Amino acid sequence: MAPMATGIAAWGLMTGVAMVKSGMSVTEALAMTFLVYAGSSQLASIPLIVAAAPAWVILATGFCVNLRFVVFSLHLRPYLMHLPRWRRLVNGYLTADLSYALFTRRFPHPGATAAEHHEQEAYLSGNYFVTWCSWMLASVIGIGLGNLIPTAWGLGFAGVLCLVGILCSLANTPLRLLSALIASAAAVAAYALPLKLNIVVAITLAVLVSFWLEKKMPLAAEHPA
Repeated sequence: MAPMATGIAAWGLMTGVAMVKSGMSVTEALAMTFLVYAGSSQLASIPLIVAAAPAWVILATGFCVNLRFVVFSLHLRPYLMHLPRWRRLVNGYLTADLSYALFTRRFPHPGATAAEHHEQEAYLSGNYFVTWCSWMLASVIGIGLGNLIPTAWGLGFAGVLCLVGILCSLANTPLRLLSALIASAAAVAAYALPLKLNIVVAITLAVLVSFWLEKKMPLAAEHPA
């Protein structure tokens, strides 16, 4: 996770700056950073908060933007169901795109023994620690320097590049590559939808097509490209 920490920090820094420049107080920005811990939802909700949109619209937007974590949690369920509920909730809060991507690449199958469970949770915890610290530290710095750092720097783009890099490394089977292409095309085609619903459409379509193809061609789905 360490090589990606710089990109995560850049994204967190830009999010912190954006919150302050939107008119949020330092207290509100810090509370949002530590409680929400979701850059895409934070950035999507900022203009709605500034526009005094109804609370349900802000919550619905955050839900739609982060709907991908429903897919993540369904995939991680077999890995974590042996844990107590409070530890599963902690894992849910700390799960991020990059930690999920690296974990599933390292452990394609859930552990079968106590030792394997411990190894997998330890790997997750290490990634969580780096991701959370990078994001929080940079966000707090961005909040503190919000009036000094120009938003025109576009530092958040570094975080996007990190996600794209991980995505490319994970698209190592024909089915994964196809699902990435379907999601990309659907997101662009449905870009005009409100509340970032193009992301929901892209995820839903890619998941449905992938499930259908996986049942029809299980060998092709598992064979690396």
